[in-house]
Amino acid sequence: MSLEGVKIGFGLSGSFCTFDKAFEAAQSLADKGAELIPVMSFNAASLSTRFGTAEENIRKLEDIAKRRVIKTIEEAEPIGPKKLCDIMIVAPCTANTLAKLALGITDSPLTMAVKSHLRNGRPVVIAVSTNDALAGCAKNIGILQNYKHYYFVPYSQDNYAAKPNSIVADFTLIGETAENALQGRQIQPLIRQK
Repeated sequence: MSLEGVKIGFGLSGSFCTFDKAFEAAQSLADKGAELIPVMSFNAASLSTRFGTAEENIRKLEDIAKRRVIKTIEEAEPIGPKKLCDIMIVAPCTANTLAKLALGITDSPLTMAVKSHLRNGRPVVIAVSTNDALAGCAKNIGILQNYKHYYFVPYSQDNYAAKPNSIVADFTLIGETAENALQGRQIQPLIRQK
């Protein structure tokens, strides 16, 4: 399946250490002809870290998408009613955002974008990145993997010796995961070995 002309909501939550991988994935989707609608959580859009300033990160995503980043709940709400996206991708998706999605909490531009998008029964792709995936966050991953319309980018432990509970998605598989999700399929195998 081609992603040419597919309208993709591309959302970033605050796992800043994976932003470079997320930008590469977004660029790859744009290079395949997808139209990106960028969304950032409040933290992703406002916090400056050793991985870049908030302004730099916003600019990078806007340069890739060729449009302004959605940074407010009010801007995100029309995504569903106007059917702006064929698919929504959350990359990276933190434990915080996973928990909110699992519990139906809508308190950021990103969670509003996903909620609004889901009203149309369209797919949401999650690229998890969290240090507690195999601990406190595990139940929320399980909940979302059980929900209709949610698809996960294959993931693995990123450093089992130093961070035994940490999981990071393989961001190079975001495009393939999206192609499968648009056809109602979860890419397999889901759990990969690094």
